[in-house]
Amino acid sequence: MPYESLASSSSPALIIYVLDTSASMQRPLGNATRIDVVLEAFRLTRRQMVFRSTRGERIAPRYRLALFAYNDAVYDMLDGVRPIDEVARKGIPSLSPAGGTATERAFKAVERLLQQELRDYGDGPAPLVFHMTDGAYTGEDPVEVVNRIRAMETNDGPPLVENLFIAPRVLKEPIEDVHQWPGITQATEFASEEAAILRSISSPLPASYRQVLSHAGYRLADDALMMLPGEKSSLVELGMAMSAATPFAR
Repeated sequence: MPYESLASSSSPALIIYVLDTSASMQRPLGNATRIDVVLEAFRLTRRQMVFRSTRGERIAPRYRLALFAYNDAVYDMLDGVRPIDEVARKGIPSLSPAGGTATERAFKAVERLLQQELRDYGDGPAPLVFHMTDGAYTGEDPVEVVNRIRAMETNDGPPLVENLFIAPRVLKEPIEDVHQWPGITQATEFASEEAAILRSISSPLPASYRQVLSHAGYRLADDALMMLPGEKSSLVELGMAMSAATPFAR
């Protein structure tokens, strides 16, 4: 079965974060800016990765992270792929929103990174690409390059692509309880065209990921996709939790 490989020190999970830092990320989401909500959720998720990786006083390298920020250009914020213990020591780089939303350029950077990483990838969990944006892309259409990424191969299955769309209203129907919400499926009705585009490039949520999230109190449907509407901070937190829901060796 695909997406069943366990993250361990010898076969760590690779998670590539791709964050939109266009000027609109300075807009408010609740009591903070959009970018601050995303970074706080990232800090919580990183803390959870460290907890899962800690044995005694040592942080085992069960996760390897890359972080791209993009607006009109793409910035490699960690200078390649780094183990979770190094990311924990150095902390999260500061991000300053400005400019447009060159999504296609960002995914091309991801594609190049994966082409290098997958040469000797072994039996680790399939890589996951977590993409966060708050609006329509500028420049070239990213769909073709995302489809190329999703067509790559590992022993655990093709790379997964998750999308978090931050906007005041993504869904036609409001979410009353995040923990009881079944997630976005192919039947979900959106309030924006941009959301439909992101759904088309989002992977199905693997059963193994859904099981990990169920232990955290979420009730996502069997046909849920790896896409979240970032309408409020609790949904951003769920999106980040989903990015780190790789099953891991205990």
